[in-house]
Amino acid sequence: MNYIHEGFKEAFRLLIGFDKEVYGIISLSLLVSTTATIIASLIFIPLGIHLGIKEFKGKRFFSRILYTFMSIPSVIVGLVVAILLSRRGPLGDLELLYTPRAMIIAQVLLVTPLILGLTYSLAKSRGKTIEKIGLTLGAGKFDIIILTIKELRIELMVNIVTAFSRAISEVGAVMIVGGNIKGHTRVITTTISMMNSMGDYPMAIALGIVLLIISFVINSIIYSYSGED
Repeated sequence: MNYIHEGFKEAFRLLIGFDKEVYGIISLSLLVSTTATIIASLIFIPLGIHLGIKEFKGKRFFSRILYTFMSIPSVIVGLVVAILLSRRGPLGDLELLYTPRAMIIAQVLLVTPLILGLTYSLAKSRGKTIEKIGLTLGAGKFDIIILTIKELRIELMVNIVTAFSRAISEVGAVMIVGGNIKGHTRVITTTISMMNSMGDYPMAIALGIVLLIISFVINSIIYSYSGED
């Protein structure tokens, strides 16, 4: 048990001492996951609201497909992106594989079904009422989407945080497309996985503590914003 105690001591030393490698990993993790979540949110929240409110042929089948993709394994997303970005792939000339940009692309694809599905479900259950109010006031289609976003902003914020949490905590996709290269594509989850396999627990514990802190801070902000106790 002594090695666990020593591991925690060393972990806090790395965090308090602002270890360059540790904080570089944390910064990249936040950059990749935040960027991916913002991109997916800006595109697919309006689309999810539009599809949730609108009646169209095959909507039930679309719902089933969408809800299935919400739980897609991250390694599958990583594999698809890696194939597309590989030298022999259709996007190989862009030379994006094993770069932070490839990791962002993978995470955008990973969180897109989650953001789209949660927004779509929310709009289906509550969007119709808002749409009726908007139409009564003479709002157009775009105006109704904006009005729905404003009215459901708390729930949408929670959905965004849910997507961000999945992005920053996943391992498979970023490991495959990023390669876990030291000082270049190494993020919190891939480092924890690698350090655990090497038996280097202090770094793994330090980054695990950071993940918990990030989760606590984000959820605290959301609860405060929503006015919950």
